Amino acid sequence: MPSEKILAAKQQRVEDLTSELKGATTYVFVATRGLTVAQDTEMRSELRKSGVKFEVIKNTVLRRVFAELGFEGLDEVFKGPTAVGYADDIIAPAKILAKYSKDIEPMEIKGGIIDGKVASIDEVIALSQVPDPETLQTQVAYSLLFPFTKLAMLVKAVAEKKQEEGGEAPVAAPAEEKAEAEAPAAEAEAPAAEEAPAEAPAEEAAPAETPAE
Repeated sequence: MPSEKILAAKQQRVEDLTSELKGATTYVFVATRGLTVAQDTEMRSELRKSGVKFEVIKNTVLRRVFAELGFEGLDEVFKGPTAVGYADDIIAPAKILAKYSKDIEPMEIKGGIIDGKVASIDEVIALSQVPDPETLQTQVAYSLLFPFTKLAMLVKAVAEKKQEEGGEAPVAAPAEEKAEAEAPAAEAEAPAAEEAPAEAPAEEAAPAETPAE
């Protein structure tokens, strides 16, 4: 029977892990058997750079820790060697661990907890395929700007084609200037209208003859 000292040490371990794991957004459980030292080092380095903590923990301790955190239904997950990757970032643990489990055959996803809910293997893998926030924002921004980007590319292509054909295309004159340029210069060139001849002064009326007496 374990001594009180050993039991106290185990209890302290559970309390420390419970405090450490509490508050993470995503937990991913994996079986890590079969990894070489080089593979394990590479994976842990990538996890660390993304802010993901990763620990191999005994199943008996994991059961008690996650029971303390209020999660149930993980008995099947906590069988065989188990490691847990966890972080505040909802996507990073799933994305990185799913990538390594795909590339390294002995390693496999066992399940997880996503945003407070126990998740299946398929749900963890589905989460791993979601773009990270930065990429997602870039994709959204590109989709919004695409029509303008396409127009800019088209204008550039037309301009380059004009240059190849022998220079830039003339800039169209404004409508008013074009109308004035095309209008006949009749008014300028037409002879001035002849002035109407001045009417001759009317002849003075002859005095009426005095009738004879």
